[in-house]
Amino acid sequence: MKTTRKSALLAGIAPALAMALASCTATSAPPAANLAAAPANIDPLANPAPGEWISDGRDYTAQRYSPLTQINASNVGQLGLAWYDDLDTYRGVEATPLYADGVLYNTLSWNITTAYDARTGEVLWTYDPHTPREFGRLACCEPVSRGLAMSGNKVIIATLDGRLIALDKDIGEELWSTRTFELDSGFAYSITGAPRVFGDKVVVGQSGGDLGVRGFVSAYDVETGEKAWKFFLTPGDPANGPDGEASDPVMAMVRQTWSEEGMWKTLGGGANPWDSIAYDPELNLVYVGTGNSVPHARFYRSNNEGDNLFVCSIVALDATTGAYRWHYQMNPGEEWDWTCTSSIISADLEIDGRQRQVLMQAPKNGFFYVLDRATGEFISAGAHVYQNWNAGFDANGRPITTDQVRYGVDPRLVAPGPGGAHNWFPMAFSPRTGLAYFPAYQSAFVYALQPGWTPQPMRSNSGWGGYTGEAGRIRGELMAQANEIEKAWLTAYDPVNQRIAWQVPLPRHGNGGVMVTATDVVFEGTTNQTFAAFDARNGSVLWEYPTQSAPVAGSITYELDGVQYIAVNAGWGGGAAQIERGAGIEMPRAPARLLVFKLGGNVALPPLPAQASAPPEPPALRASEEIVRRGAELFAQTCSVCHGQNAIGGVADLRHMDRETHGKFNQIVLEGLYLDKGMGRFDDILDQEQADAIHNYLIARANEDWGR
Repeated sequence: MKTTRKSALLAGIAPALAMALASCTATSAPPAANLAAAPANIDPLANPAPGEWISDGRDYTAQRYSPLTQINASNVGQLGLAWYDDLDTYRGVEATPLYADGVLYNTLSWNITTAYDARTGEVLWTYDPHTPREFGRLACCEPVSRGLAMSGNKVIIATLDGRLIALDKDIGEELWSTRTFELDSGFAYSITGAPRVFGDKVVVGQSGGDLGVRGFVSAYDVETGEKAWKFFLTPGDPANGPDGEASDPVMAMVRQTWSEEGMWKTLGGGANPWDSIAYDPELNLVYVGTGNSVPHARFYRSNNEGDNLFVCSIVALDATTGAYRWHYQMNPGEEWDWTCTSSIISADLEIDGRQRQVLMQAPKNGFFYVLDRATGEFISAGAHVYQNWNAGFDANGRPITTDQVRYGVDPRLVAPGPGGAHNWFPMAFSPRTGLAYFPAYQSAFVYALQPGWTPQPMRSNSGWGGYTGEAGRIRGELMAQANEIEKAWLTAYDPVNQRIAWQVPLPRHGNGGVMVTATDVVFEGTTNQTFAAFDARNGSVLWEYPTQSAPVAGSITYELDGVQYIAVNAGWGGGAAQIERGAGIEMPRAPARLLVFKLGGNVALPPLPAQASAPPEPPALRASEEIVRRGAELFAQTCSVCHGQNAIGGVADLRHMDRETHGKFNQIVLEGLYLDKGMGRFDDILDQEQADAIHNYLIARANEDWGR
């Protein structure tokens, strides 16, 4: 059945060791006994009932592996829709739902959270935290939320504007609310990742690394919301003294890996943990996957010097105190927007005849990593896509970065590109097959410095250039090479032997998160606009359901009254959609929906409405070439994170504005006409002349691609 909701409620839905050791593991005293968390054998988050899914990765291993067996390879073809809910948005919906005690919990853009009767889809309650719509401007890849957390009688949300809110899971009423960052910090903080409950603490990171943040992770008492500890992941300006936080003792080591002078002091350096945070209750360690650097270009950020800890790293912290335990840095001196915020999965594997407690991660840089989760020791890593940045690893596991990817003003082709070989889309691991499953993307991108670049507040502060003149010509030639290697797959990976076990080709980047069951069935949403089941042993397609939108979120499975269900959000959007729209590929799609399946389900989706495929004819271009060039630079600095490189694609493809929208351009950009839809106003960083230059650039781009 289709569920309904009050339309008025949802009407607003519309980032002291030598530098030589910086990328290797660094250890201190052994972790203390786990005083913070309940013992693993009685903690429901460590050992959920087989039919429940009460945390983002299902349990603390984050394997997204379910022991349920009713749905198997022989009957998965009988899956049908049990119920669905129209979510009333074309925004990306990236959340993994949660399930407990007969209730399914889901969250959307702007953190609007709903509880459903998991049998029928009846809406039990909806909570709107009234997230300010202007924060959509700070979210590089739409104002998404990747999920919720649960603890006892509480559902916990982390809002885009930095609040951590606990709700009564039965009635949706607020129990406590706390602020994780101040609104006047001077940094472009937001939160798009899911909070995590580890024992008696809620741990959360933040987004904003493309604009300018000093990354940190913080923990709060799950019963009261009171702050327990905070750990900064890049150094502060030494002139300001210690932070008074758990990271203070390690900041001398961190500071040695940054230049004396650089824009990191004003833009924060980045390393924000915008999604993946994991936990081992026996070791009492919290594992933090950190984001990219800011500015992206190390030339501007850190004078082309240093490893710049802790960008693109996994950092292990004591769960009780937040104290540093160890780190491993995937990309010393990161400058390609390669975040290490992809899924962090725990497992016990036999490697070289020895049982190892490991962490596994496949971050953006194209490698699959296996680390010792107690010490951070590098065990192994292997490339699963074409890459040209790494010539190998030294004896300590430090990558050997090739000179050809360290760019200056001359464009360089680097693989992977900033979209990443594996982005945030959740990875799964099956202890039965010993394989990890994740969506992979083979890509490349052209990087170059913009000469004389200066950062701007609350903009995308990359320092990248080379879009005009001779550099622009070279960029075009190199991007043609990049387009030739672009491919996407569902990949099954053997972490013990560091090899691809099998791959299923898929049409485009943006294939969704993965879940696997004890019957060796893998579930994933695809950019074919389907939700599909694959044989976990060989990749054979077992079942596909047309969803009318690409499900990018992770799915879950739960059992209620002896019936196994599968639930997934189908809402194409976010960063992957921007990249793929940027390739000029856009499929007609329905608004986002929550879809719930069971064996024998017989509910049908309504037909996809007809949509015009041809963009409107653009107005004539009357501006000078110089104005258009200036508009291109301003667009790249200010607008491209939401509206695509070279104005192709994005949240809304601005080449396809109709005449009415062109007429309201200044009202939209400078006056906030579409603030309620998440389009911020930019009169604080753009004047009328600059807005006109951007507008003329967009008119030029529309005319170029219209074929004149």
